[in-house]
Amino acid sequence: MEYTVNEIKPERAVLAGADTGEYNIDSSFDELTELAKTAGAEVVARFSQRREKPDAATFIGSGRLAELKLFCENNEIDLLIFDCELTPSQQRNIENETDVRVVDRTTLILDIFAAHARSGEGKLQVEIAQLKYSLPRLGGKGTSLSRLGGGIGTRGPGETKLETDRRHIRRRIKSLEDELSELKKRRGMLRERRHKDGVLTVAIVGYTNAGKSTLMNALTQAGVLAEDKLFVTLDPTSRALTLPSGRKVMLVDTVGLIRRLPHHLVEAFLSTLEEAAAADLILNVCDASSDECSEHLSVTDELLTELGCAGKPVICVLNKCDLVTGISDLPVIGKNVMISALTGEGLEGLLAEIDKELPPTRRQAELLFPYSMSGDVAKLRRDGVVHSEEFREDGIYLRVTAEIRLLDSFKNFFL
Repeated sequence: MEYTVNEIKPERAVLAGADTGEYNIDSSFDELTELAKTAGAEVVARFSQRREKPDAATFIGSGRLAELKLFCENNEIDLLIFDCELTPSQQRNIENETDVRVVDRTTLILDIFAAHARSGEGKLQVEIAQLKYSLPRLGGKGTSLSRLGGGIGTRGPGETKLETDRRHIRRRIKSLEDELSELKKRRGMLRERRHKDGVLTVAIVGYTNAGKSTLMNALTQAGVLAEDKLFVTLDPTSRALTLPSGRKVMLVDTVGLIRRLPHHLVEAFLSTLEEAAAADLILNVCDASSDECSEHLSVTDELLTELGCAGKPVICVLNKCDLVTGISDLPVIGKNVMISALTGEGLEGLLAEIDKELPPTRRQAELLFPYSMSGDVAKLRRDGVVHSEEFREDGIYLRVTAEIRLLDSFKNFFL
């Protein structure tokens, strides 16, 4: 008996866009190529057209669209990916003209997010973003067969299929947002608990595929999935990290960022990104080997400012330094540390810098306890570092270094 294996071939895709001068079209196409590869497509060609503004009907103009149609027919193209957010009519016109399925940049990113969401919260966030994006794109007969009216010419069959769909989607969005709100409250309570317990938090943020998860694994052996693809990490991961000084902090890996990130996604993943806003220290990780390193740092910095992180200590972590010979003219945000998360180079220096930048949690104090509180003295011996101890007539004298939170509970015995 012979068995045949069905080989799944990647979809053959063509990238298309209009170069209006608003951004570097070549860099944007490079990024779109990586997005397409992550989604499982093979990019065969790129089509762009220099225009003052996109064409209202077909985005790239009828002449260029005719060339695109001919190329698709001669090269068995399965998919057209536009480097923008298309209107519903533009998408429909392009598909009708080329007879090829069309997706835009936002749809592609949403598809990648849907494939990589693992946690319940991640799946909720992705579904909300997808529904909000699809809501204005529902096709139908409009309002010509709308709800029943109250006069001549307004009587009809009632609610259309389109309106029913819209009402169902709005109801689903509301339900999902309520669930997400509960999860957000729970996350907020965990943050408050950590703050109350005196736990310091360090958030890893940065451009997608900068090596954040690899850094997380190198520092904490977290076992987070790390691949050379965009948006592999969607769900925040938290792990304990012990610094050279001996104090422990919570290290949090967050979702990657990208240029022109769709508003629906920023809104949906705001609760995840708030982990960075609540952190005591931020590691802005960037791929030092990328030609776009400067812009990637700036994109991350802008979003951190939007989240209200201005004024927080930031360490600029230039990752993948093993792939470059020299770095200059980079906009450094806060401290600057060069590392290779893959080889381990520079990690000791990074840990020392984290220790230095975090607010102090320990201090030295002199205390005098009555002999009746010998149990509390034992606690300080156990949890702190005793530099000197004397048994005096009026009590037990200690010079000790300990957690500020612990010392504050004995402030009535300070000398």
